[in-house]
Amino acid sequence: MDSAPPFFTGQLLLALPGIGDPRFAHAVIAMISHDEEGAMGIGIADPIDGMTVGAVLDQLEIGHDGPLDQPVFLGGPVEPSRGFVIHSRDWGGEGAVQVADRWMVSSSHDILRAIGEGRGPARWLVALGYAGWSPGQLEEEMVRHGWHVTPGSDALLFETPPTNRWQAAFAEAGVDARLLTTEGGEA
Repeated sequence: MDSAPPFFTGQLLLALPGIGDPRFAHAVIAMISHDEEGAMGIGIADPIDGMTVGAVLDQLEIGHDGPLDQPVFLGGPVEPSRGFVIHSRDWGGEGAVQVADRWMVSSSHDILRAIGEGRGPARWLVALGYAGWSPGQLEEEMVRHGWHVTPGSDALLFETPPTNRWQAAFAEAGVDARLLTTEGGEA
């Protein structure tokens, strides 16, 4: 008897210690889609050293008010030159897609222009790249204890400092991340 796969869209995926892939150590991934065709998420805890939203807008020759010194996140290893904006639902321009009644994701220059002009969403973060899983791959990784799923609050997503997101997400779920171990026990 086949069971339906879990659908983690709109939740946060947290890497467990010992996940086995250093690219995902302490990862916090906002799940954008997850269905029978696979899964896609955007990392929100690993700022790219020295890269700011203002610098990205300058590269794209998009004008902006103020320095926009917010960090740009490494969204994942897939298509690292492709940009995404995860944002509050109060802005819905070109190509904006709602994610599970929680937040929105956009990847057009339209949202970057709106942010630069101060008329974008109230809350947002910018990432380059994404994490992707083929059909059944994420479920297999879950069985091997590579990930923990939690709803995660909007405050965690948009307000918690990036270096604190992993521990804070576990804390919101009632887990003390300091007690997590890579070693298994016996019953």
